[in-house]
Amino acid sequence: MDMNIQKYLAFLKTVEYGNITKAAEVLSYSQSGVSRMIQDIEKEWGLSLLERSRGGDRLTSDGMKLLPHIQSLCAEYEALQKQVQELKGMESGLIRIGTFSSVATHWLPNIIREFQKDYPNIEYELLLGDYTEIESWIQEGRVDCGFLRLPTRPEFDTIFLERDDFLAILPENHPLTQKESLSLSDLGGEPFLLLEKDQNTEISDFFHSHSFSPDVHFTLWDDYAILAMVESSMGISLLPRLILKRIPYKVAVRELDVSAYRDIALVLRNQKTAPLAVKRFLEYLSYR
Repeated sequence: MDMNIQKYLAFLKTVEYGNITKAAEVLSYSQSGVSRMIQDIEKEWGLSLLERSRGGDRLTSDGMKLLPHIQSLCAEYEALQKQVQELKGMESGLIRIGTFSSVATHWLPNIIREFQKDYPNIEYELLLGDYTEIESWIQEGRVDCGFLRLPTRPEFDTIFLERDDFLAILPENHPLTQKESLSLSDLGGEPFLLLEKDQNTEISDFFHSHSFSPDVHFTLWDDYAILAMVESSMGISLLPRLILKRIPYKVAVRELDVSAYRDIALVLRNQKTAPLAVKRFLEYLSYR
């Protein structure tokens, strides 16, 4: 315990019981030890706090003025210690997570459900954004951790989770559904719906790396909007496999004959200094 807090508690107990001897017994200190602590306070402040006599120890006028402040300080310290112990015991806490829609929809419910079985009093704050926004939130400390595609900023700590393939999405009655897998040339003559926002250009980057230029009719950020438009035969698209779990849209899905993917990781600014609740949360990522 902080030495000053010890002194203040010794002072409060002396006031409560009316003499140093009884306060020392309650605190399991020696009488001289309690007396010395109170003297240290008086010397430090240059004030007399107690009048000592054979009949007991009474507050001086200065002691009466300062008593409420010392009581408040000790109460706040006890509340602080209680909160620290609750956090160490995971009886309370808050985890702030930055995420994109497919992880929020398909992974986080499973992870949080399992985590809550062991730590039911932890609260969560989920911020939905794109990769650029999530990176900024991590850097600024707005979130404790975030799901991102790799690579990300080199100063971050990353935990690789999964390689998520891109798949071709077609209307159910499209002629290309007769094929088991599709090449880029198959996509070339079709109106294309491009999933892209700001710096989230992973599909465009993939096309560029293969010197392929799709016939882009629409550029959208919302993956579910793309699915609805493909269902309505407005074009074809590429979307990550994770997005396509349990979708209600009537679309056909085909593999590509070239490798296209994103690597998903959980990212922290500094894993060593992360809150305890976040460190425990990392142990449950396998439940995704």
